[in-house]
Amino acid sequence: MAGPRVVIIGAGVVGAALADEISARGWTEVTVVDQGPLPATGGSSSHAPGLVFQANSSKTMTELARYTVEKFCSLDVDGQPCFLQVGGLEVATTPQRVTELHRRQGWLTSWGVESRIVTADECVDKHPLVNRDRVLAGLHIPTDGLAKAVLAVEAQIRRATERGVTFLARHEVLDVLQADGEVTGVRTDRGDLRADIVVCCAGIWGPKIARMAGMNLPLTPLAHQLAWTGPVPALAGQTEEAVRPILRHQDADLYYRDRHDTLGIGYYGHRPMPITADEILSVDEADGMPSVLKFTEDDFADAWTETQSLLPATREAKIEEAINGLFSFTTDGLPLLGESPDVKGFWVAEAVWVTHSAGVGRAVAEWLVDGHCSSFDLHECDVNRFEPHQLAPEYVLARDCQNFVEVYDILHPLQPSGDPRPLRTSPFYARQQELGAFFLEANGWERPHWYEANAGLVEGRSIVTPNDWAARYWSPIVGAEAQATRETVAMYDMTALKRLEVSGRGAADFLERLCTGKVAKSVGSVTYTLLLDHDGGIRSDITVARLAPDLFQVGANGNLDLDWFTRHLPADGTVQVRDITPGTCCIGLWGPLARDVLQPLTDEDFSAAGLKYFRAKRAHIGSVPVTAMRLSYVGELGWELYTTADQGLKLWDTLWRAARPLGGIAAGRGAFNSLRLEKGYRSFGTDMTYEHDPYEAGVGFAVKADKEDFVGKAALERRKADVRRKLTCLTIEDPRAVVMGKEPVYDGQRPVGHVTSAAFGHTIGKGIAYAWLPAELAVAGRALHIEYFDQRVEAVVADEPLFDPAMSRLRG
Repeated sequence: MAGPRVVIIGAGVVGAALADEISARGWTEVTVVDQGPLPATGGSSSHAPGLVFQANSSKTMTELARYTVEKFCSLDVDGQPCFLQVGGLEVATTPQRVTELHRRQGWLTSWGVESRIVTADECVDKHPLVNRDRVLAGLHIPTDGLAKAVLAVEAQIRRATERGVTFLARHEVLDVLQADGEVTGVRTDRGDLRADIVVCCAGIWGPKIARMAGMNLPLTPLAHQLAWTGPVPALAGQTEEAVRPILRHQDADLYYRDRHDTLGIGYYGHRPMPITADEILSVDEADGMPSVLKFTEDDFADAWTETQSLLPATREAKIEEAINGLFSFTTDGLPLLGESPDVKGFWVAEAVWVTHSAGVGRAVAEWLVDGHCSSFDLHECDVNRFEPHQLAPEYVLARDCQNFVEVYDILHPLQPSGDPRPLRTSPFYARQQELGAFFLEANGWERPHWYEANAGLVEGRSIVTPNDWAARYWSPIVGAEAQATRETVAMYDMTALKRLEVSGRGAADFLERLCTGKVAKSVGSVTYTLLLDHDGGIRSDITVARLAPDLFQVGANGNLDLDWFTRHLPADGTVQVRDITPGTCCIGLWGPLARDVLQPLTDEDFSAAGLKYFRAKRAHIGSVPVTAMRLSYVGELGWELYTTADQGLKLWDTLWRAARPLGGIAAGRGAFNSLRLEKGYRSFGTDMTYEHDPYEAGVGFAVKADKEDFVGKAALERRKADVRRKLTCLTIEDPRAVVMGKEPVYDGQRPVGHVTSAAFGHTIGKGIAYAWLPAELAVAGRALHIEYFDQRVEAVVADEPLFDPAMSRLRG
């Protein structure tokens, strides 16, 4: 089949990769347009230094890079290789960076990439220019190397052209043509091109092109300094382009690469230098490449001084070439992939560096041709992941610049983002401040992690202090709040969780079609269920409450759930979906005394029989109208109590006055996470993602196989018989050996999996780590090890849940 008519805007390293990958899958009615010449189009690909480092905290980003390495190693242009696999070396000049290298080595092991920590002497052996007196250790990745970006573009253009793809150089895009909410083509300065699908791979010009389709991309081009020395005497006679590993000195925001007898020096330590896509000159207007700006020498002074210290041989050389080259940065440092929510057929593959380019080409090609991506979990990269405030120009600029500054920084997994804050606050914010809340941010929401007002609860309790890394953004109050929740009652702010309203006469049938569970039950029912993709992978886990015959409230995981629902709405207008999160709020009232707090405040029956587990009802708590759902993410008796934002503060005060005489407290996210792991509750995006199916993830109970049909059912039935891995509960006896997530798990000396979520179980007295393991190892009592930095932590597979397996606390 020739496939639909596709126009790809941008023939750089991403557009060329997509054209190659999509044509290999049989779609050949493809045209690629670029304003510049081919294969060096004048965008970021044309000046990119080409360093490919696979180490990344994101499994997806590492896998995209690994595929890029594998593909580029197989490409050449007339015998010239497109990848020089010289390896990668990251050096540490501080003890803190040595520790960080161990963490990074753990990521690579978790994601299946070979690497090892090397001594200072080995660093010098691998890169003889390095000053032995400056380095303490290094991380060596043998499969890293140098991508020859322009050659890779040419090689992929040739392959795609052989399959029938058309490449049009010197075609400037003037508009994206649309009709009735769908793309119809692209207008260029040389005429119109008809299209069923348009994919924007325009890189630093991406926001400008996307705006033609009414799409706001949270992307900022920022200048990044790249300089080249003249001949370095110590490299005299080097005829091969590169023989030493690419080198990163992240303590000083620097990287280096060979180019025969000269060195390239990249620097991220200077001030952010943003520019808008509209300010970038066109190819015809620019004096040289439009993605290259004038070098600002003063910004490079510290880089050159540090380079001469780390690589003393450069003292005999001078900087002879230098640029400020533009690259794309996003608010969370991840690519922007997917289809516009408003214009059908308009797709983007943006904010992609050479490192991940071929992987992204494959991912988007699969997504387009098959309707889903089977090779990579793309939930982190989906362009529709953002909340509305995250698209505000002020926010985008501030966070994009912050990501530039932090690109080589050591970042703790709980480290809060910088300004602008606060952005989103619940109606309880003032009361939380009065209680001394320590806030962390999630999707713009300020969420209490613990409350200093509870410091007195620590006295007399056995609260173990974890290791130094785990003790950051932690307090012993976390443990006290967790224990107190199980002893008395606690109020948790659950406002940050996404809430969707699904209504209309077709709402029940609509949800039945998308959900794995039966949700069209009696009014008042609450159902834990899953959304699956067409390949049977988990897109989300949600709760669906039927509040009226044609009205449902959905507890969702984020904007991608809203996007998924919206894309599946029936065309006849019988279903409406809206995000009600900003106008509502929620308190989780949980603990053995929760009923003692709530029942005196209402005339409604909140007994075990009056409101059963996983049922909902409307009620008044004092003078506040609420929707009460009897469910709990911490494994205790209680309710999620929803009301409108204007009534939220009154609800908090009403519950607070009733709870305090019973020893009730406000508790934060630290306690919440510990309690939910004790109960074995999964967190989508951390414990399970698009790449996992329900039976692997331990949520197969949410699938009603006797349902007539639901999205993903056929694929899931095929996967059910072949479960090779399982999300598994591990316990850790050593109370200080609290791991944080993403660490590799070993069976003897063999890496076999990786940790997802972890915390100390303050009411069971053990560390808890959930991990993906081969199914044959997921057997209770099996002894394993978790590699935590440079330590091996003993862990044992445990039956789950660890707390209250009989569910007596929840159903009381």
